[in-house]
Amino acid sequence: MSAGKHTQFYQALRCEKGDCEISSLELIGEEPLMIHIDEKPYSVVMRTPGEEVVHAVGLCLGEGIIDTLDDIKTIGYDPDLDPNMIDIWLTPGHRKKIKNLLKRQSYISQTSCGICGKKMVEDLNQVLEPVKNGFKVDIRQIFDCVEMLSKTQNYYPRTRGSHAALLFDHHLKMISFAEDVGRHNALDKAIGKAFMEKKLSEASLLVLSSRISYELVQKAARAHLPMMISKSRPTALAVKMGQALNMTLACAFGESKLLILCGENRIIKE
Repeated sequence: MSAGKHTQFYQALRCEKGDCEISSLELIGEEPLMIHIDEKPYSVVMRTPGEEVVHAVGLCLGEGIIDTLDDIKTIGYDPDLDPNMIDIWLTPGHRKKIKNLLKRQSYISQTSCGICGKKMVEDLNQVLEPVKNGFKVDIRQIFDCVEMLSKTQNYYPRTRGSHAALLFDHHLKMISFAEDVGRHNALDKAIGKAFMEKKLSEASLLVLSSRISYELVQKAARAHLPMMISKSRPTALAVKMGQALNMTLACAFGESKLLILCGENRIIKE
């Protein structure tokens, strides 16, 4: 059921102070947007649908692809044909000026005809394996783990500008921790640290300072992590992916409120 053009409703288990009840939760949407420049794939970004043209133009300006609107010859976008793909054609003169920039594109197509963002997501899902059952945790211990994330953060109390990721093993012993200005970077660092120390196979619980997005679920699934806890609501696509991969996704608020979006079987609520 759709709550609006860019949101979706999901059933969640709302637990607070020992009482749990099912309620409907509205989540923000998240979908891939493939940006083509002069008919070649340039970048795929995950975004909330809407305002695709200004999004693409703003990205191009920020990455130095354009300097003024006059650098754009044509913008091709048809939401009825494919809402997740946009084409930008540059003027011939400007294209010559930035040919070196175009070589550092952030996404290169694997096929001669290009690949749309939706297809990319489908392909990535095919290389991800559902996580195994077995790990369970008491709901009260989840709040202890979230609190440990806050206590472990070093940069955030001083700068209010960093994200963090914390990995625990099945005994809820801390395996690795990382902070970074980027939430994706923080998770990559925490997973990389555990991986290089040969402890990643022991990891069972991930706590994030940021919301859970599609990309973070993908990274966690690649690391075979069964449970993700965040401090804000996940995106709708993240929950859909978490369900498909048999993962547990939940968000904690304060000292006693937990919203479980999927995989509630791993959380002991008694």
